[in-house]
Amino acid sequence: MRSCNRDYTASSKLWRRIVAMSQGKRIPFFIGLAIIIAASVMIVGHSHVRRAESAHARKDHAGASSSYARAAQILFWREDLWEMAGISAARGNDFQTALAYFSASPDLSEEGWLWLATSHFQLGDMPSAIRAAEEGARHFDSARLYRLLAFAHRNQQDWQSERLALENQLRLESNDAYAHYRLGLLLTLSSPQLALDELTLASSLNPEVDSAVQTLRSALALSGVQSDESQKLLTIGRALGLVQEWELSLAAFEGAVQADPKNAEAWAWLGEAKQQTGQDGSVELDTALSLDQTSVNVRALRALYWSRQGSHWQALEEYLVAAETEPENPAWQAGIGDAYVKLGDLIAALTAYQRAVELAPDETRYWRLLAVFCAENSVYVEEIGLPAAQQAVTLAPDDPFALDTLGYLYFSSGRYASAGENLLRAIEIAPEHFSAHIHLAMNYLAQGDRAAAFNSLTYVRDADSSGIYRETAMQLLGRYFP
Repeated sequence: MRSCNRDYTASSKLWRRIVAMSQGKRIPFFIGLAIIIAASVMIVGHSHVRRAESAHARKDHAGASSSYARAAQILFWREDLWEMAGISAARGNDFQTALAYFSASPDLSEEGWLWLATSHFQLGDMPSAIRAAEEGARHFDSARLYRLLAFAHRNQQDWQSERLALENQLRLESNDAYAHYRLGLLLTLSSPQLALDELTLASSLNPEVDSAVQTLRSALALSGVQSDESQKLLTIGRALGLVQEWELSLAAFEGAVQADPKNAEAWAWLGEAKQQTGQDGSVELDTALSLDQTSVNVRALRALYWSRQGSHWQALEEYLVAAETEPENPAWQAGIGDAYVKLGDLIAALTAYQRAVELAPDETRYWRLLAVFCAENSVYVEEIGLPAAQQAVTLAPDDPFALDTLGYLYFSSGRYASAGENLLRAIEIAPEHFSAHIHLAMNYLAQGDRAAAFNSLTYVRDADSSGIYRETAMQLLGRYFP
């Protein structure tokens, strides 16, 4: 309102001055009128610019966009105003309006090209997003534009184009750990040595990716001594799956079956990768079985497929065949135990889990599985479950998974102080071990400490980007803190 009053006052003063000058014959009246109109336009236009700047400062992106657009209509020679209106609209997530404003701007800055491409991307128009980013990169050699271009190509699964975009980004921004990591992942499919260099650099820039890099480094080393191309790609594909890069994993397995159409395990892993990426995968798994009915890996992957489908009898049959082929492998006994649990046969499940720890008494994983089975099904918690959890911690005293399991078993048996001690220790070692936070919240609730439970649950809700434990945290928050 104050701005409007100032603009009105300025226009009124100018009008009175022009009238006085025309009456004094110093300028013709109509020329004076034209000056008044032009000056008024300038004043009103700049008032909209000031409002836009004020809205921008308040992070009122919609208001800023609207004011910039009105200013652009009035101050038509200010070509930058349409771009500013588009950028503000995009920042306010009004991408359709942003595109309209950008189209009115004859020239765009680096920022404008970035938001134009982003607007297309957010509206799901990947070809237009890519064209905008590429055109912007022709005008501005920008790491930000190449980063967006790489992401758009990744969305389209155009791995070669993504690689080129990442290389250009890193040419301008060499300290981006994620870009090095992503480029390393892509290079595992074509240039293993270059991949190793990029992954090592990524690990040095960001230690958080070190675990994934170690997995990939081991796979690259193994594939380097394999002579069969199909086996090389199978090894790399499995490693990519282990680090949750299933789209690239799928590409590796597709290459493996093309290199050797009779590689049963490659077909089975291709089926698994398709499931992980939202496809069916059953055709590939059936092809794998037709090629090799004795492969335990084919049987295990088929068991996973049936379990996901809720067909637990079929899953059990696959695990039983695998166990018959490899009777000393504890993994198949654990799979059998899981299938029996889902079928409701707890006695058979307990027998299978106990057989697994007999086969691998030094592996903490199987002691943990036995302990968790007892706790979740209230089966021999004191007699079998708790000693199993204690044995897991004895084998791996600093393993957060083992400590979490022991804490959970103490909780299940009503030993809340011991439960809290072990769960807090697990969290101290691995702050983002969300399962321990969930169990700790349950332990707090059992002792009536609602405030501490609420803090643990909200932490998981806000921190778990995967969403696996976030859903559990939200369910508990809804139940105990409606």
